[in-house]
Amino acid sequence: MRYPAEDTAEKHERIIHEASRLFRERGFEDVTVAEVMKAAGLTHGAFYSHFSDKEALVAAAVEYAMQGTLRSIQDSRGSQKERQQQLDRYLSPKHRENVGLGCAMAAFCGELRHEPEAQTAFTIQLKEIIKAMDGKRGEDIARLSAMVGAVALSRAVSDQKLSDEILRETRNALNRWLP
Repeated sequence: MRYPAEDTAEKHERIIHEASRLFRERGFEDVTVAEVMKAAGLTHGAFYSHFSDKEALVAAAVEYAMQGTLRSIQDSRGSQKERQQQLDRYLSPKHRENVGLGCAMAAFCGELRHEPEAQTAFTIQLKEIIKAMDGKRGEDIARLSAMVGAVALSRAVSDQKLSDEILRETRNALNRWLP
């Protein structure tokens, strides 16, 4: 039985959305295709009508998550106040704790070297994100690297006070750099 194209596209989007969330929360290796399909409300057997293999799903999920980051940056371009608010949201304990829907860059960086197809999707999207930022390319790369690194470090440490300090001090330093 064939499903309408809209239904198929909606299911495809659900699969990618759930995969992206689960991969950010637990990593590529610790999430099975069956878990992704269950989270999407679909059967495991339906997976192969959407993706050739798990590697293709990983690449699609990375691209999807990175496109969300790109939209966020595009939406917050403009005034210094808007950039300040974006920085404050990004370098916050709430963002640190919300791994599943948080920054794909901070969640995926450590794992991408093992996933060449996903690494390519990540690279393409990262270039678009850098282009979408407001300043000079070198400064944008430095600011983005500091932000992503701070979130990744704040998630990696076991000391809550240090984790909060990493976010706070990076936010303070970057606020001084804002034009």
